[in-house]
Amino acid sequence: MHPAFSGFRRSSAQRNLSTAGDLCQEVPSVDAEDTNALVMEIFSARRDMGSLAVLDDLRPIGLINRDIFMSQMSKPFHHELYDKKSCIAFMDKEPLVVDANVNIEVLAFRAVEAGEKALVDGFIVTRDGRFLGLGSGLQLVSAVAEMQAEKNRQLMQSIEYASVIQRAMLRTSSETLSTRLRDGAMVWEPRDVVGGDFYHFAAFPYGWFGAVADCTGHGVPGAFMTLLASASLSKALEQIGPRDPAALLAAVNRNVKGLLGQVNDADEGSQSNDGLDAAFFWFDPRESVLHFAGARVSLHILSPDAVQFETITADRMGVGYVDSGADYAWSLHSIPVTAGSLLFICTDGLTDQIGGPRSIAFGRRRALDMILDHRTEPPSTICEHLRLALAEWQGAQPRRDDVTLFCARI
Repeated sequence: MHPAFSGFRRSSAQRNLSTAGDLCQEVPSVDAEDTNALVMEIFSARRDMGSLAVLDDLRPIGLINRDIFMSQMSKPFHHELYDKKSCIAFMDKEPLVVDANVNIEVLAFRAVEAGEKALVDGFIVTRDGRFLGLGSGLQLVSAVAEMQAEKNRQLMQSIEYASVIQRAMLRTSSETLSTRLRDGAMVWEPRDVVGGDFYHFAAFPYGWFGAVADCTGHGVPGAFMTLLASASLSKALEQIGPRDPAALLAAVNRNVKGLLGQVNDADEGSQSNDGLDAAFFWFDPRESVLHFAGARVSLHILSPDAVQFETITADRMGVGYVDSGADYAWSLHSIPVTAGSLLFICTDGLTDQIGGPRSIAFGRRRALDMILDHRTEPPSTICEHLRLALAEWQGAQPRRDDVTLFCARI
């Protein structure tokens, strides 16, 4: 017969929602032969019901919307005309019907396809084709929102752990920088929790090697690229040593292109077009010569008695991209360095940041002028001045990119 006045199941908040059956409420139903008078009786007794399922041999064939039904039955003489007639007169013959095992994501797509009525009237839940109960559109929206929120929570937890991994990757370089180059400083600020910039410092018996790099993208994609590029650099250092930064750039270029399938004659549809801009440098204190090679990241040197920076311009070819040939040779610059000189390298997250009263880029000149103003201060203090100036310049503007600064006195 009719489970006309049975109670709802426990609320969705108390359950782990994953299928349509989890949203199902045990509610009254009517048979196709039942009269509109019974429909009126059920709706009058259950004011919480927005819809009523119509069954034929326990299989759903339609859905009666409460508001439409009550509106029609309130018209003059409709009670007299329809009370004793079959309830199918007011039912929607094409309601959304889903099996209890359908997962909520699939159900959400089907509800969208069904249109507004699936949200207003709800949906019929069946098991083996037989009526099980009704689900409401509001419950479905709430369940989808909660599922998305949980996915976002899990994603953020994963990204936060990825940040731990990325910072651990940089820890050895930070320790090398602090022990081997004590008058040096770094600022590394990912735009997001993880970032696409990285740095690498390694000590050797007769000198030290440094790298500052800006990989394609930021956030998670950029972080993946830093892992790939950093591993390629470590491999190149093991194979050819630190003394030729240009050769190291070429080795990293070949390795990145190989790993990403970025060869010039590859099928265009299968290529990525990712890579990095980088500055690689080697310094041997016995020679007082800095060996530098740059891929779209330049080096700036301020001698103790100079009034302006000397800029060693990088090659305009990036590392690992489709348009960088596998045999491309970066220029090697060997620069005599006077003791007490300042070195400065930054990624374009600093210079390209929009801000200020006219909403323009921070710019390289502004950064170099600020260093000139504070040239007698320790590099760590200079980096802090730049970091604070960038934050003030940015103001309410969004951060555009990851920011990495390196400043050292050698």
